[in-house]
Amino acid sequence: MAWCCELAQARGQASCPVGSGPTWTGRGWGGRPQNDPLGMGLLANTVEHGFPNQPSALAFDPELRIMAIGTRSGAVKIYGAPGVEFTGLHRDTATVTQMHFLPGQGRLLTLLDDSSLHLWEIAHHDGCAHLEEALSFQPPSRSGFDGASPPPSLTRITVVLLVAAGDTAALGTEGGGVFFLDVPTLTLLEGQTLGPDEILRSVPEDYRCGKALGPVESLQGHPGDPAKILIGYSRGLLVIWNQAARCVDHLFLGNQQLESLCWGRGGGTVVSSHSDGSYAVWAADAGGAVTLQPTLATTPYVSPLQAPFPCKAINKILCGAVDPGRGHFTIFSGGMPRASYGDRHCVSVLRAETLVTLDFTSRVIDFFTVHSTRPQDDFDDPQALAVLLEEELVVLDLQTPSWPVVPAPYLAPLHSSAITCSAHVASVPAKLWARLVSAGEQQSPQPASSALSWPITGGRNLAQEPAQRGLLLTGHEDGTVRFWDASGVALRPLYKLSTAGLFQTDCEHADSLAQAPEDDWPPFRKVGCFDPYSDDPRLGVQKVALCKYTGQMVVAGTAGQVLVLELSDTPSEQAVGVASVDLLQDREGFTWKGHERLSPRTGPLPWPAGFQPRVLVQCLPPAAVTAVTLHTEWSLVAFGTSHGFGLFDYQRKTPVLARCTLHPNDSLAMEGPLSRVKSLKKSLRQSFRRIRKSRVSGKKRAATANSKLQEANAQLAEQACPHDVEMTPVQRRIEPRSADDSLSGVVRCLYFADTFLRDAAHHGPTMWAGTNSGSVFAYALEVHGSLGGRREAARGCRVRKVALGVTWSVACEDYVHYACIRKEDISGIASCVFTRHGQGFYLISPSEFERFSLSARNITEPLCSLDISWPRDARRDRLQESPKLSQANGTPGIILAPQSCEGSLDPAHSQGAETPEPPEATLSPMSLDSATSADTTLDTTGDVTVDDVKEFLGSPEEAEKNLRNLSGDEAHACAILIK
Repeated sequence: MAWCCELAQARGQASCPVGSGPTWTGRGWGGRPQNDPLGMGLLANTVEHGFPNQPSALAFDPELRIMAIGTRSGAVKIYGAPGVEFTGLHRDTATVTQMHFLPGQGRLLTLLDDSSLHLWEIAHHDGCAHLEEALSFQPPSRSGFDGASPPPSLTRITVVLLVAAGDTAALGTEGGGVFFLDVPTLTLLEGQTLGPDEILRSVPEDYRCGKALGPVESLQGHPGDPAKILIGYSRGLLVIWNQAARCVDHLFLGNQQLESLCWGRGGGTVVSSHSDGSYAVWAADAGGAVTLQPTLATTPYVSPLQAPFPCKAINKILCGAVDPGRGHFTIFSGGMPRASYGDRHCVSVLRAETLVTLDFTSRVIDFFTVHSTRPQDDFDDPQALAVLLEEELVVLDLQTPSWPVVPAPYLAPLHSSAITCSAHVASVPAKLWARLVSAGEQQSPQPASSALSWPITGGRNLAQEPAQRGLLLTGHEDGTVRFWDASGVALRPLYKLSTAGLFQTDCEHADSLAQAPEDDWPPFRKVGCFDPYSDDPRLGVQKVALCKYTGQMVVAGTAGQVLVLELSDTPSEQAVGVASVDLLQDREGFTWKGHERLSPRTGPLPWPAGFQPRVLVQCLPPAAVTAVTLHTEWSLVAFGTSHGFGLFDYQRKTPVLARCTLHPNDSLAMEGPLSRVKSLKKSLRQSFRRIRKSRVSGKKRAATANSKLQEANAQLAEQACPHDVEMTPVQRRIEPRSADDSLSGVVRCLYFADTFLRDAAHHGPTMWAGTNSGSVFAYALEVHGSLGGRREAARGCRVRKVALGVTWSVACEDYVHYACIRKEDISGIASCVFTRHGQGFYLISPSEFERFSLSARNITEPLCSLDISWPRDARRDRLQESPKLSQANGTPGIILAPQSCEGSLDPAHSQGAETPEPPEATLSPMSLDSATSADTTLDTTGDVTVDDVKEFLGSPEEAEKNLRNLSGDEAHACAILIK
């Protein structure tokens, strides 16, 4: 509990803000602060931005209007209104297969793939809500309870149903039994188990045929009678079981393999979906105890004009009643024809005679409707449909005739196209922010026909409005740059810039996901923004730089394109100037073997409001740009590749400098990554097309191929060596990686500075470039008509003396380490972006940025509350040995300081007033608040390894030795070059 009290002191609280154990608060670990022996206010707080990686389960509480998403890594994420977010993590890394809210109680029951059950609670402490794991339940083994005779197998739970206002849970199992669990205590209720034999006694003899019922596939509670449960078995039998009377009320003798069940409004009908792509409607209020045939059985995607053909299973089906005359809603996933559209991910919406097939680009996980749940209402009246996909969440407005998509205020798919680079811009001026918001609104105006707002509105956001605006820029594989509002917890999209329109690309849409003509069957409608395919991988954005004071930016790409853009509030039509810079400088012996450069479109081109291109600079050879920097006051842009760096005056549209940094042995720099590996996505699409065409012919070749394989194996067996011959293991010599293979000429960083370079008395414009081999190039620049003497924003005190000092903590002399990224996580390290206020972003998955805070003054975390309706006793003490500090996606734990160190935090370090920001007008692009705080690129040229870092940690003797061993060419490269 010591660390909890220290956290309370750090935040100026009088007592421990947490209970007796670790909790998950918002998205971050509520009990994750590390000890702070240095007195620096370090706090290990994390927030995840983006879409959850590998979602596996979905739940919705219609009373509280909150939604839960479970993942394969065992994470639980709950969302309400914007800013209302909670995150929890199961202690075992297992897949969350099912989730069920206890309606109105703020409690959630989760089922993992190891058949364990976990009860989570949203509790309130100090006015804020937190997500805690209260209880867990592991099914007993096959040996039974307390040595008694074993009941039906409970080794694998297949489905969970909450009954009796959530106080009891029915557990369907793989063996066909149904068990009952007391939810408040997570203990089995003895004497209430329903075995398959008890059901078979009520089944007609001719239906049994000596076959088992199979696993329990679905459990559904009766809409009007909580004592009745609808049980669906894999074989197809449907049973209405009366738990109070312990008897079967009704049997539906289905013969198709069952996939899912749902009740009609009021419990008058039952709808079942099956593995052959069909669904059936059964009359539940018909006379008699046994129903032999459904009132309706149909296979939706068997066209009336074609012969029947096999379809995929309908995994889930929902039915909703609306006002008379508007028709009933039937919504289901799957059911597509196997031969033609077996690879499509679809959810179909059928109302009266209208059928729309929602076509997605990733797998459907689950879906739910937002509808009326009041018993006095005669109709469901669905308002919205929420579909959880493997890569995004899509919500549709069902009250508008066209069923448009409702814009999401959070859970935006950051990786709609693969993220290739990122940058953070802090303290964005209000004027630029307003212009970006306006450009985004003009780019994607809200549909006037849709009046439905975001339907998941539970809870209240208690966080204050951020004092400063922060931008997160992400570059993507398809040539787009997306601007995100990173000021608070929810990452909100503002504006999207596309550079593809400037170039002639190899667009290939032979098997595209474009919408089909109206007369085609099925009636596909493409929905969602996740696009896993890129028209041309050369469009990929590698570097971005934004000047927040002038509204100018640079976007550099994979094919050596460097685009200078300027923010405009009105659309325009203009031609873009094109210039080229040869970085090889006609060096002999080198020939580019990689991809070709992109061909720009000629003539005036239309550009919408937003960032519009001003000039295009093409690097030669067209290798990926590895570094870029912009100085708008000097109208200069510098860029670097694996071959060298260049300087360009975009005001006069003329090159200023080109320098080749290529080493004679850097042969890999002549090939480029795209020449060595074809576009994987393009190859996959072509492979799938070939597989479809060869399905029939492949069966004929199987027998022949198998016989040839057996014959070859027999020949090899005859030629095998004698058994008495000793075989020595094959050894392979491991050669150390040479410096020539590390692309030593890659330009890693570029920087403009107004500093002293020629001598100690005169300062002026300079440009600095650093390469992969550790070489540093420095140039003094002559900028005419732009400096005009020393600037008043850059004026400051003269520095008389500088020295380095070492400080120790009062509490402990041990140094505190916070491992925010695992050292094995190369992608996370390469994607890390730091902010000015002690925070940072890095990719913990292809779809999520994790935001970490190292300062107790500047914490980005959800502060929210949730109104719950269930009475809660005094908080139970749940002591745990140690908090689980690992994150859902592998973030390492915190190394805490030794417990023996005594001392307390200095309140002055945590409660001090923050340094006021200077006015925007007094800042310049070269102030400490840089235009773009940091940017990174995910590339494969020179990944950072432990060995690379060790090279920079050598002794001074080793450094002197390395300098003496430099060749004449390398020594010249390391020298300061003065123009």
